[in-house]
Amino acid sequence: MLGAKYDFSRDRERRAGVDDMVFMSKNTDSDISHNLKIRFDVNYIYTYIGSVLIAVNPYKDVEYCRDNHMEKYRGATQMDNAPHIFAIAEDMFSNMLIDSEKQCVIISGESGAGKTVSAKFIMSYIAEVSGGGPNVQRIKSVILQSNPLLEAFGNAKTIRNDNSSRFGKYVEIIFSRGGEPIGGAISNFLLEKSRVVSQAENERNFHIFYQLLSSREFCQQYSLSHELRFQYINHAESSRVAKIDDTKEMQHTLHAMDVMGFSSESKQSIFSLLADLQAPCAYFGIQIDYLKTKLISKRLEFKEHQKNELIDQTFTVDKAIFTRDALAKSIYSRIFDYLIQAVNSAFQTTAKSDLSMGILDIYGFEIFERNSFEQFCINYVNEKLQQIFIELTLKKEQEEYKRENIQWTPISFFNNIVVCDLFEAKQPPGMFLLLDDICLSSHATTEKVDKSYLHKLSSLSNQYLIVSPPTFTVRHYAGAVIYHSDQFCEKNRDILNIDLIEMMQSSTIPFVVRLFPEQTANIKSRPTTAGTKIRTQANLLVEKLMGCQPHYVRCIKPNENQAPSEWNSSSVIEQVKYLGLVANIEVRKAGFVYRREFAKFLSR
Repeated sequence: MLGAKYDFSRDRERRAGVDDMVFMSKNTDSDISHNLKIRFDVNYIYTYIGSVLIAVNPYKDVEYCRDNHMEKYRGATQMDNAPHIFAIAEDMFSNMLIDSEKQCVIISGESGAGKTVSAKFIMSYIAEVSGGGPNVQRIKSVILQSNPLLEAFGNAKTIRNDNSSRFGKYVEIIFSRGGEPIGGAISNFLLEKSRVVSQAENERNFHIFYQLLSSREFCQQYSLSHELRFQYINHAESSRVAKIDDTKEMQHTLHAMDVMGFSSESKQSIFSLLADLQAPCAYFGIQIDYLKTKLISKRLEFKEHQKNELIDQTFTVDKAIFTRDALAKSIYSRIFDYLIQAVNSAFQTTAKSDLSMGILDIYGFEIFERNSFEQFCINYVNEKLQQIFIELTLKKEQEEYKRENIQWTPISFFNNIVVCDLFEAKQPPGMFLLLDDICLSSHATTEKVDKSYLHKLSSLSNQYLIVSPPTFTVRHYAGAVIYHSDQFCEKNRDILNIDLIEMMQSSTIPFVVRLFPEQTANIKSRPTTAGTKIRTQANLLVEKLMGCQPHYVRCIKPNENQAPSEWNSSSVIEQVKYLGLVANIEVRKAGFVYRREFAKFLSR
């Protein structure tokens, strides 16, 4: 029976399908898609599977997602109102306070499914319902304004999504015992820095470049002119996006920077460096002849007649282009890290509390016409997150029933641990370790190294891997992905020449020097690879998430055209399949509605 606060009439609700799919009489992939479509057609974009929220991207403003609807969910239970992202946020907030337990929400789905918007709704709700004085209001402002700032520098238009997150972030908000936000931290993952130097057809570079170019004032100040003159901005008409007002967004970015405490000098330094990245005659405050030399050559040290000799090795044209692009990517990545540090400084608190809420917004699973190392890493992280969902919602629950001798018919599901092992196993070595071994032990040309990697992969005996040079295919939980091996090893090495680091440290611009703090004499001969970094980050993230009470939002994209009111059944059914929604429903349906530890039940 629906609670007294329920937001919609029962007649309308009956016409709009089932709001909790555990109660559907049939639960095939097609039945789930059909139920979601019935609701989508009347703007009901949220549906439950027990405590899991399914969110369909409406590609338009939906009236009951506005801030004035938040009050209906404050203090309410899940059954009191219609399914909603605000209900998930309320459940997290109240559970944290009542159970004194850390909470997190894992938002998943493919690119364009609405993950970032869902994360923003949760942050907005928490900012609205939590109390507090002036300092708490400051923290709330940091929470909310971190979104436009990081979107400007970390989001871009892609073929599938006009505002696609090209990085992942985990926002952790720390609360007092009274439920007031008192601090927090943001961890970032997998910034797609390759986008700085190249974009696919009909895609854009990061938003911030177009925001700068949209302002006549900034163009004059930083000697910027029409965007088509710039090396790293896509020359197509795709640079103009109907749904994005770059001029207006620039004002939002500037306001966010003010909230974070950026000084005028800091903002000027950042924008000047971004302008230098795009300008054909950028010099970064470095003596011009020195810059030219280091972009086309590398200093080598060798021993002759028992003396150390130095020689400048001139690059080929391709190597010089690669070096230039590597420098541009490194500069942008360091600017982004600087922004994250600034947000975390604004978040910082000296207060002690073990109450927190974490919000994970990360790349969705990606399958493109051409998939490279970036998609390899993104899809690996998605496999890890899917493993958490399987472990906690499908596997662990069934094991609990078995442990308590409850009569139970086991529900079958695909456990993707075998795919995770394919990526990260130590013995026998998985794909990441094989890649590291090749990259760190070989000094051959890029093409030969990539061929060696494919040869190593072919020695793996795994039904989820097919090697067919120059590609290899991984059968992910979300479908088979063909990866092109070219540049895999170079991207995994992710090394910036020491010569270039020392060159940037010679800049007359203090901000540039600050971005390159390395002690070059201490740089390891075997530097950490990109693959090792993301494996370490992913496992630390999983450890953090497993230490929280998890909540789930599974986002679904109704069509490929970002069009409101359009429904592509075959595409939705595919998403329903790889999200494992049928097994999720079956486990919930066959199990028990109320799940709570005895101690927590008694305390309530």
